[in-house]
Amino acid sequence: MQISEAWLREYVNPAITTEQLVEQLTMAGLEVDSVTPAAAVFSGVVVGEVVAMEQHPDADRLRVCLVAVGEAEPLQIVCGASNVRVGLRIPAALIGAVLPGDFKIKRSKLRGVESFGMLCSEKELGLATDAHGLMELAIDAPVGVDIRDYLSLNDNIIEVDLTPNRADCLSVEGIAREVAVLNKMDWSATQVEKSAVSHADTLIVSVEATDACPRYLGRLIKDVNPKTKTPLWMQERLRRSGVRSLSAVVDVTNYVLIELGQPLHAFDAVKLSGDIHVRYAKTDESVALLNGQTIKLDNETLVIADDNQALALAGVMGGSESAVSDDTQDVFLECAFFIPQSIAGKARNYGLHTDSSHRFERGVDPTLQERAIERATQLIIDIAGGSVGAITEVTTASTLPQRPAILLRKLRLEKTLGINLADEQVVDIFQRLGMSVQTQPDSWSVTPPGCRFDIAIEADLIEEVARIVGYNNLPNSGLLMRSELGKATEAVLDLDRVKDLLVDRGYQEAITYSFVDEDIQQAVAPDDDVIRLKNPISSDLSVMRTTLWCGLLKAALHNTNRQQNRVRFFETGLRFVNKDDNMQQQKMLSGLALGSAYSEQWGVATRKVDFFDVKADVQALFSLTGADVQFVPAKHPALHPGQTAEILSQQGDKIGWLGMLHPTLEKQLGFDTQVFLFELDQDLLLNKQIPKFKPLSKYPSVRRDIALIVKEEVAVSEIINCIKGCAEQTLQDIVVFDIYRGKGVEEGSKSVALSLVIQDFSQTLTDSEIDAIFSGLLETLTTKISAKLRD
Repeated sequence: MQISEAWLREYVNPAITTEQLVEQLTMAGLEVDSVTPAAAVFSGVVVGEVVAMEQHPDADRLRVCLVAVGEAEPLQIVCGASNVRVGLRIPAALIGAVLPGDFKIKRSKLRGVESFGMLCSEKELGLATDAHGLMELAIDAPVGVDIRDYLSLNDNIIEVDLTPNRADCLSVEGIAREVAVLNKMDWSATQVEKSAVSHADTLIVSVEATDACPRYLGRLIKDVNPKTKTPLWMQERLRRSGVRSLSAVVDVTNYVLIELGQPLHAFDAVKLSGDIHVRYAKTDESVALLNGQTIKLDNETLVIADDNQALALAGVMGGSESAVSDDTQDVFLECAFFIPQSIAGKARNYGLHTDSSHRFERGVDPTLQERAIERATQLIIDIAGGSVGAITEVTTASTLPQRPAILLRKLRLEKTLGINLADEQVVDIFQRLGMSVQTQPDSWSVTPPGCRFDIAIEADLIEEVARIVGYNNLPNSGLLMRSELGKATEAVLDLDRVKDLLVDRGYQEAITYSFVDEDIQQAVAPDDDVIRLKNPISSDLSVMRTTLWCGLLKAALHNTNRQQNRVRFFETGLRFVNKDDNMQQQKMLSGLALGSAYSEQWGVATRKVDFFDVKADVQALFSLTGADVQFVPAKHPALHPGQTAEILSQQGDKIGWLGMLHPTLEKQLGFDTQVFLFELDQDLLLNKQIPKFKPLSKYPSVRRDIALIVKEEVAVSEIINCIKGCAEQTLQDIVVFDIYRGKGVEEGSKSVALSLVIQDFSQTLTDSEIDAIFSGLLETLTTKISAKLRD
């Protein structure tokens, strides 16, 4: 919210600088985002009056003006503005003046006629981005007065970033109340008097949705002058609040919204048919809004309607068909209180956000409506004239918010804040905040005002006292916690250790969105049931990921498109699986590798990373836990059918996947090189086998090498598992040191050379015992996998 400091100081003007004021507001919870000057830097510009004017002798579009500027004689100034005329009061830049952009005014000649200054528009003074002629001042503007003093341009615009709970400060009066409390000063709200009723015409108001609109006020103001221009002082206050001036009636409603915090809306009464109805929209009903958008309404949307159609989106935006225009003479002015829950989210559902919805969603004071409509009436009559009708009010007291008293215990306040405050100081704080207080022996009974929707429990009252006393004034104390140290189990590996290992092996950690593009999600995991977002950040972040590969592939492509040809990424995070309409979250660890196997160097020949490089990385992770896993050939829609493995535990649990990106998907995504991926279930990966001590044998070990001929489709892991399945107690280690295909080995077969280490814990093995062990192992291999000993 933007407010003018000068406007704020008209309510309460503490003897502090702007910097101190900003610090006060920020420390009280009203964080100030920025402080900017209300106008650009310029000097030497005064209020001038055109007292005479004649046509330039050599230019059709120029006029030679005599301009009174408060000096002994008027100045001759040549001007080309279309709206220059005798009697007009305008900003006049004198010789020596400096305008925004360091533009200096000098004595000059225009087509042979001397000019001793310049008449200015809003744009030339830096008060607007464009202008259509000179800036017209009020007819009573004092000639010769510095324009900065006349328009109070030596002002600052304070932008306050309010949290959603502080809707009471979405107005100049609300912030003035805070400043007065912080500085222990009195302040007075804007004085509003009831307007005298001068005609008997009214519109009947029917509130059908009393649960959403407990209070609705309307008033008919007739014979308004539609040509009246908004006073310059109001235009300036609106500009400094970030609101553009439109017309007198609309400007008044915007002005009261900023001043008091109560949204209002003005209808052209001639365009209304019959009575006013506050109701929920009918099925398939639509309304044309002021922004030119026509929206189709659902039956949970609150609208303001006449007998024929919906006129406005209640609490959000008015409709174009009933809007006031330059021809409007009769105005129906409305002011209502809407329950925040009935407005919350409605604007966003239709892609809207307005100053009105911003306030109604957070809560408007339910006692403010009569004062606001009277204030708006007062301003409209003062500016545009007209005759005032009586206020039509419909109030449903039973649905208005009730503010019960809240008990604040003295001991609780003292214990929480760490200080002992005098009863009088606490009462003074609450009363200055607009709350009613009843003092009891050991507590206070505090009733919040209508504007403080955020005060509901005892902790809220304690927070208010802390804010006003000042957080910097509360004592510092150490936090003493008595607790037992938690037990750290050795059965779970620390995730940071896994990350360190991957970094050591050349990977970099990536963090990607949990929301992903549905096209990529569909391409990578077409069989997964995805969870779609109702309000996505953007169209390419519309579904929840079921695999971390979506983000990693996008990140890798981003890098390769920028000449990063060797990429190693890993990510830890959640994937979101939809099972039986319930979202389940699963912790995953995923990785990606592409490009060369090693960084460019002289010691190793350059080659592309392959399946076994990434498999080695994955096996290194399991080596941290001591887990013995299997890599089983399998099929995955995102992976190459010939280079895909499912990773299983010895118990058969599915731990994850490893493989090369499918060539079709590789081309579809735009990669020009092979991409290798892995994804592991974190919980299963981090299950650590606790080491157990095993005595060392004092007897020598024996190593025997054997070469087996097996079919090509027999995996090496199958050979090793077959040997381990023999349960030979003396077998200590198995090492594969060669795989051969070629001369001497028939087509469709391969030679696998293994080294077997055997050792007994009770004796030295003899040759005959060793031969018997090897014969038993070979017999098992021949029986189960048709292996033959190579000659």
